[in-house]
Amino acid sequence: MAKRKFQLSEAQCNELRRVSGADRAGATQTRYQAVRLYGSGYTVADILTITGCSRTSLMEWCRAYTTQGVTGLQDQRRGGNSAKLTPTQRADLQTRLHTYTPQQVLGPAAHTADAQFWTVADVQAVVQQWYAVAYQSPTSYVSLLSTCGLTYQRPAKVYKSQKPLAMADFEEQLEKN
Repeated sequence: MAKRKFQLSEAQCNELRRVSGADRAGATQTRYQAVRLYGSGYTVADILTITGCSRTSLMEWCRAYTTQGVTGLQDQRRGGNSAKLTPTQRADLQTRLHTYTPQQVLGPAAHTADAQFWTVADVQAVVQQWYAVAYQSPTSYVSLLSTCGLTYQRPAKVYKSQKPLAMADFEEQLEKN
């Protein structure tokens, strides 16, 4: 069996304990602990059980500590979402959606018959037109409608083949019965 080359001095272990206590990020604390345990001679199986990390992650963290020190173990994730519209653009979109109807903006290209209310397809079209942004999921457009103070409602189905006179006769017959 090969002897482990990665070993930490007492000063390095103390440094990892000190920074681990000062850092509140759970992922970073796990990294400090895993590297400290590995450098102190614990078995890989014990470290994986204690920290819940994978062997690959442990080896990457040890390599990062060797090359970059404590800063190499810090969590590099940025967090937050990847919003495609800035807060200013969202505010502008909200103003525009409350000011104009789909008929005024899209004309005959609107996705409902009367084009009085914004649909997901209409919002998708105007966001592409005004801001050159396209979301992959229709749910993102529903979220945009929500943040703009509008609620999502399914449009009524309109059958283009229906005949107004035949409908009026049918409704008249219903009232008579």
